[in-house]
Amino acid sequence: MYDFKELWKNRIAGTLNKLLREAGLEGDISPSAVIAEIPPKPELGDLGFPMFGFAKLLRKAPPQIAQAVADNLGEPGSGTFAAEGPYVNVRLNRAEAAASIMEELQDPAFGRPGTLAGSRIMVEFSSPNTNKPLHLGHLRNDVLGESISRILAACGAEVRKVCIINDRGVHICKSMLAYREYGEGKTPESEGIKSDHFVGDWYVKFHAMSKENPAAEEQAQEMLRQWEQGDGETVALWEKMREWTVKGMKETYERTGVSFDQYYYESRTYLSGREEVLKGLDRGIFYREEDGSIWVDLTAEKLDKKVLLRKDGTSLYITQDFGTAIHRHRDWPFDRLIYVVGSEQQYHFQVLFTILKKLGFDWAKNLSHLSYGMVNLPEGKMKSREGTVVDADDLLDSLKALALQEIRDKDREAAVGDSGETAEKIALGALHYYLLQVSPLKDMLFDPQESLAFNGNTGPYLQYMGARISSLLRKDEGSAAARGTVIPDLLAGDAEWELLKTLAAYPEFIAAAAARMDPSLLAAYLYELSKTFSRFYHDCPILNAETADLAAARLALCRGVLRVLRDALSLICIPFLVSM
Repeated sequence: MYDFKELWKNRIAGTLNKLLREAGLEGDISPSAVIAEIPPKPELGDLGFPMFGFAKLLRKAPPQIAQAVADNLGEPGSGTFAAEGPYVNVRLNRAEAAASIMEELQDPAFGRPGTLAGSRIMVEFSSPNTNKPLHLGHLRNDVLGESISRILAACGAEVRKVCIINDRGVHICKSMLAYREYGEGKTPESEGIKSDHFVGDWYVKFHAMSKENPAAEEQAQEMLRQWEQGDGETVALWEKMREWTVKGMKETYERTGVSFDQYYYESRTYLSGREEVLKGLDRGIFYREEDGSIWVDLTAEKLDKKVLLRKDGTSLYITQDFGTAIHRHRDWPFDRLIYVVGSEQQYHFQVLFTILKKLGFDWAKNLSHLSYGMVNLPEGKMKSREGTVVDADDLLDSLKALALQEIRDKDREAAVGDSGETAEKIALGALHYYLLQVSPLKDMLFDPQESLAFNGNTGPYLQYMGARISSLLRKDEGSAAARGTVIPDLLAGDAEWELLKTLAAYPEFIAAAAARMDPSLLAAYLYELSKTFSRFYHDCPILNAETADLAAARLALCRGVLRVLRDALSLICIPFLVSM
């Protein structure tokens, strides 16, 4: 399909240049300037080429240009064409295009557009604290980061996924203080509690404790000072509780299919920006206030003044972040670094990127912030143990229980095999699709019950389509299709043609999702593919087709759908199921 699109773009560009020369006008129109669109209605054709962009150059109205192009395109070749208002619409030769598309689907490189080949891209996401388990907000961050990393890799980039673990600060000491006062040597194992939840319970305990003990906040601050001074007993407790939390978080990452190539710890990087600040001060990039603090003036860049080192010499988050970025580039020289962080941090990253540019790091121009909105649950649907934040594990357990009940209600336990494993995969499919189906910047409300629906725009619906095709292919043995020959020319009906065109568009959707850093484009494509296949399945008998050759061709088309469906599901972190 891509080849046909490029062929027609070349033909139309050549015709436009011919019209320019005949009119005695200057200019040269390249094929890349010709836009190819999919008409909103199939009856308008397979490709549409708008002429709006050439009105000024040719000094004519777009409908006049479209008619002139249609009159001068010459022999049809690979399809027919006509002017429709300001568009030149093309109807491809279905037999020729079907053969080309079916051949493309056999190519192992299909769905790998190569638009980012040779680039090295680092993606930072998750960024948890070690005083509590991962929560619903992390789930959106994690699946965004993991999905965009997979999509970038599918476009040919070498991707490195990194996670910064925030393991220092007074909030960490609050969990430690509560455990020191009331822990009595308990462990996650002794209490039978997942280790990160165990630590999170002590953070909750601190807030209850602080209501009874007004000195608790100051005690936590004192514990932080002891940690910074290297007090042996404090550091030992910190290491033990950090290990518990990280162990539990990694279990959740594994459960959700999220992984990292490298973990960074704030406790090891928080001083790394201080040296860069002092270098910048010597170079006159930063300045010192009378109280000894060091600042940067970004008013010329339409930002504010920003403190980088306090008067006591201690660093701030912004200092830590640019120090960490520099450290990372030394570790793994990247072409781009993408931060997956909530939209409330947009200003922070504007400042961060500007400071790095002022320091003279050329790679700083290729830093970007993949910003995303808040995600909440309908009030009263689910409550966490804290009552305010929904823990990731609790939410997944609830979704799994709902999916398992659905399997039992439909009497599908024998068909799916391991009901618990299938329910877990359905839960992940429901969660990840719901979190990715909207543009990252939008705030969203996650409705657990709605996400698990087996019909409509949901993850389980896509999983069901995969299971349905898998079942169909299992029935192939001994059927008429097994005796037939795959002849793509036979796939000329409307339902088959729409399915072929949808499949052919897959690489373009991957490339667009990577360029815009928006997995929702791929989610929308998957839903459209599933609906298009459903229409084909309804309209076109497959195993019982009129002839063995037609059955074989339609079955081969089903295999193409399954291949794309399985691949695209993996890019948006949805487990594939062979039965449901």
